[in-house]
Amino acid sequence: MQLFRFANPELLYLLLLLPVLVILFILEIYRRKRTIRRIGESKLVNDLLPELSPTRPVIKFITLMLAFSSAIVMLARPQFGSKIEDVKKQGVEVIIALDVSNSMLAEDIQPNRLTRAKQAISRLVDNLDNDKIGLIVFAGDAYTQIPVTTDYVSAKMFLSSINPDMVPKQGTAIGAAISLGARSFSPGEGKSKAMIIITDGENHEDDPVSAAEEASKAGIIIHTIGIGSGQGVPVPVVTGGKRDYLKDVDGNTVITRLDEEILKKVALSTNGNYVRANNSNIGLDEIYGEIRKMKKQELESTMYTEYNDQFQIFAAIALFFLILEFIIMDRKNRKLANIRLFKFKV
Repeated sequence: MQLFRFANPELLYLLLLLPVLVILFILEIYRRKRTIRRIGESKLVNDLLPELSPTRPVIKFITLMLAFSSAIVMLARPQFGSKIEDVKKQGVEVIIALDVSNSMLAEDIQPNRLTRAKQAISRLVDNLDNDKIGLIVFAGDAYTQIPVTTDYVSAKMFLSSINPDMVPKQGTAIGAAISLGARSFSPGEGKSKAMIIITDGENHEDDPVSAAEEASKAGIIIHTIGIGSGQGVPVPVVTGGKRDYLKDVDGNTVITRLDEEILKKVALSTNGNYVRANNSNIGLDEIYGEIRKMKKQELESTMYTEYNDQFQIFAAIALFFLILEFIIMDRKNRKLANIRLFKFKV
């Protein structure tokens, strides 16, 4: 199986220009028609301008857009991985456990707790080099979203799709996330293993401190990031297209508060650090700075190391449509119009 990728994926954003160009072209067609109507009746104008073609400009525009699209894909450099190698690097294994319970939608951290946490993780992944990273999501239960890997592109792709709906059982089972994370590291003694838990700390499901103590026996260091405010805020929800706040079974508005004490205890039990997030700094970079001080280990990973460019076909397509657009004339050709290759006199 080959791995497909773009060497310059940021250039694909140029495709967003296509709808803009389509709108401008439609406006130009409308302007031309309005100008013709000012000159006189459409039938009279058509008689006076028999070479005028209403369809040729549209065809030329479509071919030009196809050429433009193909050129953008060509510049983005589509590639297929052609060689797989087992690569050995010096680094550490890090698993991030991200709380995706409804309380993470609270907006005391702008735009909300979950979005800011995802943004911070995304920036962290951009700066990774040799380390392996895994991602666990949890609410009432914990699930592995990304096994430990050096495939940072896939990690960011899966990260973008995370939302509270992906975990059917609500709650905040921090202990379950710790236990799952402890089982998710690569097997072997003496390996540098670290977990980062990002949550508002409202634990309602289990005993996270006991789970952290068990993880510590396996040599796992757990760092915690508390995200939210201690004063408490409501949890916004959208019901029937209208914005409202989460209610409990009695109809009372649910207030979510950061529980720092439980997160400090979890970190302390494994000699880790606790950081409180705020609107200007989530604290993930600070935590990762501590993780970088850990003893590096030899990490093995399987990855594509050679990629073959496949832009040639898109270059040929772009050239074909450019030539076609050049050949098609804006107006009808009187001489060519008189040619009837398939019309015979009887």
